[in-house]
Amino acid sequence: MTTTIRTRVAIVGAGPAGLVLSQLLADVGVKSVIVDSRSRVEIESTIRAGILEQNTVDLLRAIDPATRVDTVGHRHDGIELRFDGEGHRIDFPSLVGRSVWLYPQHEVLKDLLALRLGAGQDLRFGVTIDGVDDGDPTHPAVVGTDTHGEALRLEADFVVGADGSRSVVRAAVTGSRSGGYFREYPFAWFGILCEAPPSAQELIYSNSENGFALISQRSPEVQRMYFQCDPTTDAAAPSDAEIWDALQSRVPGTTLAEGPIIQRDVLRFRSFVAHELRRGRVALVGDAAHTVPPTGAKGMNLAIADVVLLAEALRSLLTESNERLIDSYAERALDRIWKAQHFSWWMTSMLHVAPDASDFDRRRQLGELRTVVSSEAGRAYLAEAYTGWPLH
Repeated sequence: MTTTIRTRVAIVGAGPAGLVLSQLLADVGVKSVIVDSRSRVEIESTIRAGILEQNTVDLLRAIDPATRVDTVGHRHDGIELRFDGEGHRIDFPSLVGRSVWLYPQHEVLKDLLALRLGAGQDLRFGVTIDGVDDGDPTHPAVVGTDTHGEALRLEADFVVGADGSRSVVRAAVTGSRSGGYFREYPFAWFGILCEAPPSAQELIYSNSENGFALISQRSPEVQRMYFQCDPTTDAAAPSDAEIWDALQSRVPGTTLAEGPIIQRDVLRFRSFVAHELRRGRVALVGDAAHTVPPTGAKGMNLAIADVVLLAEALRSLLTESNERLIDSYAERALDRIWKAQHFSWWMTSMLHVAPDASDFDRRRQLGELRTVVSSEAGRAYLAEAYTGWPLH
């Protein structure tokens, strides 16, 4: 037996992109069904970083009066660039009149899941997606199996792949699950969660001869920190003392608050942009469409920007039979995507030490950092890109 469900928009993926899209569609009277292979507990408990741009925060406030971004999250008005043992603060409000918020993605997901389920959203967990049947170009269908192993067919007027970097839906748009522009970096981040008070009130991005480090925060009791490492590093190999030595050596001039390490992982660095973002009545958003290195804090924000454009296009298509915006969706989204790719690459290359870097490369890199911090135009560019471009 196959269970067949009919809806206007089928959304694969209950991450920030899929959930925000369903809310924006509901606001204009367009029904959707969301399916995700994970359970609600798994979605809400997978700890991920989260720097939210000003425009992302404004959108969350607009769609969810109960958002905890202002009670659990923390507004940051700047970051510190540290090199040559000195810190240089980039003051966002004075440069561009915007800020960012430190609010982890799993907390955003808790808010959005409560919002959508409270509104009666048809959201199905534990659904394994096999692919998209686009034999009928005007009514594509998502096919898979439900949490009980029964066949499921989700027929729609439009299908959206918001199913992450290992997207199944991507094949229906690009012709394969790996079709896109790809770059892998020769380093990774060794990340830890530790029980300690904050070492700084704002994020520190530190360039040192020993490599990069990022000193971040999570709460008054738990902190998140990263240091540059080889991609093949075994997260379990170094002792706690070796980890703290590595971190401290990369932020000269700052004394870190140390504490028990409660989580450790290695985060690989990759950039990806799908060859196509839309084919017929199937489109991609978020990590299904692109991934960026975490250095520029663009990941979730870029997904939300995709969704704002796509929601507008779907409203026009499905309520007015106007195809103009859906036809231009990819072009409009890619304009921001490639700007974000450049900014993420720029921050990454400026702050990390490449394995084959020469003395010339090192001195040129320091010259670049000095140029940025000593120039109001340079500081303003960093502040503008970090806090986010307009969503439209």
